[in-house]
Amino acid sequence: MRTIQEIGRAVAEQRHILRLKQGYVAEMAGISQECLSRFERGRVPELGSRKLLAILDVLGMELSLQIKTSTDHAQVESLTNTHHAN
Repeated sequence: MRTIQEIGRAVAEQRHILRLKQGYVAEMAGISQECLSRFERGRVPELGSRKLLAILDVLGMELSLQIKTSTDHAQVESLTNTHHAN
């Protein structure tokens, strides 16, 4: 997953699989039902890490990081070198 919108869709899918209501998940995560709804529908440009981790915990999900492929890594190196040159 590369975007917050993709994560929101995955959260919605897991919540449906578990047959949990948005209100319950939101309450357990300490956020508003409206915030969770907007997140699941891809309507938030950003969601804080604490909120995200709390939502994932309620749903039995976790965040996993991985190294990008070599092509992506080369692009990051190029951007890093350009940034350091300034």
